Amino acid sequence: MSGISQGAPLRLLAGRLPGGVDLYLLGPDGGIVFADREGVRELGPEREFLRFIDDGQFAHYLVGDAKTSPERPSNATVKLGVVGPRSAFTPHAHGGEHFVLSLGHAACGLYDAVRGEVTEVPLSPGMMIRIPEMMPHSFANRGSVPLTILAANTGYGIDHEDYAITAGEAERRATGVSVSPLIGASGASGASGASGASGASGADEPDAPPGSVALTATGYGTGTDYHALAAELRAIEDAQRIRGVGATTVRERLAARLRRVAGALEGSR
Repeated sequence: MSGISQGAPLRLLAGRLPGGVDLYLLGPDGGIVFADREGVRELGPEREFLRFIDDGQFAHYLVGDAKTSPERPSNATVKLGVVGPRSAFTPHAHGGEHFVLSLGHAACGLYDAVRGEVTEVPLSPGMMIRIPEMMPHSFANRGSVPLTILAANTGYGIDHEDYAITAGEAERRATGVSVSPLIGASGASGASGASGASGASGADEPDAPPGSVALTATGYGTGTDYHALAAELRAIEDAQRIRGVGATTVRERLAARLRRVAGALEGSR
């Protein structure tokens, strides 16, 4: 059942909404239906979404925008993300902390610097994870339908050079090579989500001073060891190649089916 066909309650409410009020219905199939006083429509990549780190992944900003930064602050960015079926983001580290709420079956791979290993945290619908600034990680959709997430980042939009530092970018910074826009920047090309490979494009940018990020509890920031950061991100890439994006269990697939049935019942009011 399409997202718009589940949006009957929003159609009933749209005409009663005060001006400036928006409603969103996040469907169990990954669809996002939007309603305001003017009517109801399904949000899609062709209009309301930006490229989100990798090709095939999309984001729709609710607070802030792609150009948010400490120099152009909105304090934080909040966005809806759509992660393609059985795909994963290229491993990266953010210049600021962030929270991710999963509305489907996801997995987050995190590098544990104390144990010196990659830890994978499976997420079920309704689970939210906080990831500290500059912690190497990736995020995968274990399901067979698009995954909707709600992501809140402190201080950085997709276009900022410290939004998503990949292994390739960390290696460039470690060697002092001119820093290129990250794969999250508008118009930059990237690897497909499932590949796990770095994909920054090579447009010229001014040299960025090493350790331009504020000092953090994880040991990065001013004086960042980009060699170590790159190695940790490569470790997550290796784990992705070996383990893949993970799979859903029989119980999870049954629960997903029941959620779709519940969504259809609620949407038929």
